[in-house]
Amino acid sequence: MAAQRRKFQRPLGKRRYKKLFLIVAEGVKTEPIYFGIFTDDTSIVRVSCLKGKHDSSPPQALKRMTGHLESEGLRPSDEAWLVVDKDQWSEEQLTQLHQWSLQQENYGFALSNPKFEYWLLLHFEDGIGIASSRDCTDRLKRWIPDYDKGIDTRKISQAQIDDAIRRAKKRDHPPCGDWPRSLGQTTVYRLIENILKARVEQTT
Repeated sequence: MAAQRRKFQRPLGKRRYKKLFLIVAEGVKTEPIYFGIFTDDTSIVRVSCLKGKHDSSPPQALKRMTGHLESEGLRPSDEAWLVVDKDQWSEEQLTQLHQWSLQQENYGFALSNPKFEYWLLLHFEDGIGIASSRDCTDRLKRWIPDYDKGIDTRKISQAQIDDAIRRAKKRDHPPCGDWPRSLGQTTVYRLIENILKARVEQTT
């Protein structure tokens, strides 16, 4: 635990503190790989996914997040986000996550309906007419034939990320107040917009 705590402290003698986006997601592979696109040794923002040992339910994701925040804390300028799938989770479970996100201005809750792969699909197409979770994965595999709960981030460009944001915002209209209720919607774009905005702010 001590080693992990040092990771989130500002090293002495370093220049401006890197804004941190702390993310807890259901998936243990795809989401951490994807969000890794937005941080590296030279980045002026830092994206960190708290990994669990297995895919986790929304309550487990919330428990992992709250446990970390209680032990490590969060700077006012940082953000903490829960990223989950709609899948089979109940309204009550998702309401817990939404209520948590309302506790602080720098907390966020992003949901993809039916699942995170829908957000990935929007990098390549409009994602209209998704019929099920299986359909979502099958359509993603048309663009990434070797996709298997993982993704080669070299195949995702900034232009594709911008396209995904535009497509997601178009589907999320009017913007939902809690989470997307219909298949073929995602609010992950809100998190990505915040990350991209922070990059711009940190360089000005």
